[in-house]
Amino acid sequence: MARYDLTFAPRLLSSACAAAYLGISETTLRTLCLPRRILGTRRLYDRYDLEAFADGLEIESS
Repeated sequence: MARYDLTFAPRLLSSACAAAYLGISETTLRTLCLPRRILGTRRLYDRYDLEAFADGLEIESS
């Protein structure tokens, strides 16, 4: 499969890309039990689910 330099984030992400998108390790990503979409034999994370998860994180107060 060819690799392309994208100027936008794809909707469905592999675990490596999803972890990078959130700024966490793949190991940490797997512990979060986030939903995945099935595309053939691949299990992919939906960017919208990742954003909803990040939006729900506690905000540090000063």
